[in-house]
Amino acid sequence: MIVSVHAVRQHLRRVPLSVVVVSILLAAIVLLAVFAPLVAPADPNNQTLLARLKAPGFSYRGITYWLGTDDLGRDVLSRTLYGARVSLGVAVLSVIVSTLVGVSLGMLAGWFRGWTETIIMRLVDIMMSIPAILLAVLTVAVLGPGFLKLVLVLGLTRWPRYTRVAYAQTLQVANLPFIKASELAGAGAVRILFHHVLPNIAGPILIVATAEFGLMILMESGLSFLGLGIQPPSASWGSIMSVGRQYLERAWWIVAVPGVCLFLLVFSVNVLGDWLRDQLDPRSRSR
Repeated sequence: MIVSVHAVRQHLRRVPLSVVVVSILLAAIVLLAVFAPLVAPADPNNQTLLARLKAPGFSYRGITYWLGTDDLGRDVLSRTLYGARVSLGVAVLSVIVSTLVGVSLGMLAGWFRGWTETIIMRLVDIMMSIPAILLAVLTVAVLGPGFLKLVLVLGLTRWPRYTRVAYAQTLQVANLPFIKASELAGAGAVRILFHHVLPNIAGPILIVATAEFGLMILMESGLSFLGLGIQPPSASWGSIMSVGRQYLERAWWIVAVPGVCLFLLVFSVNVLGDWLRDQLDPRSRSR
């Protein structure tokens, strides 16, 4: 037990300070989003027109609006906290959808080869030739806005990157001796793929998922900003900034508060993703 504690301490000392800081920041944002109903000082949808466009620190009827109010007198802090739940929820579920679809197709293409490989990889080439944000905008415009529709649209537009990584990694792992031994022992393709191949390609997939997580948050915010994502009265960071742009000169805090939160979250995820890539792929350190 003493050796384990010592090993943990030695490992923590090797973690860069920047990674520790962004990890704490990321954890704080996630916790505030999860416990938003307990932390938020007011109802995010409660409108008080007599308190509209008030600066941070304004008090009205016993409620202090620490980060000001929007055009309908709603508390910006509360809406930002609830918006974090929406943005994080869409990002997490979208990454799960794209990971499941992309990794499954990539492993199938890398394992079975032949016409399966040709069809899947040509489909990947077609999807990669279309800008993801443009495809997402067109799809949402056709299907209509909504939380679940947004998750499916974002998830099904970003799977090709996972497919390429899973395909390349599966080709390498498929020729390893223990895979051949499993085949000779009579193991089926499904068992080999999920019990032997998948654990050995999980590292690169995790790196891609970390990078895609930040991108999903930006795409959700962009679609909501354009009015194609989360609809009123529900709050998301993009929709809050979309409302605030009309009052940027009079009430800059409506845009600044969710904008800063969006920047900190994506920045933290990217820094953590770069460090994770270095840990899981030592070859990248020398580049």
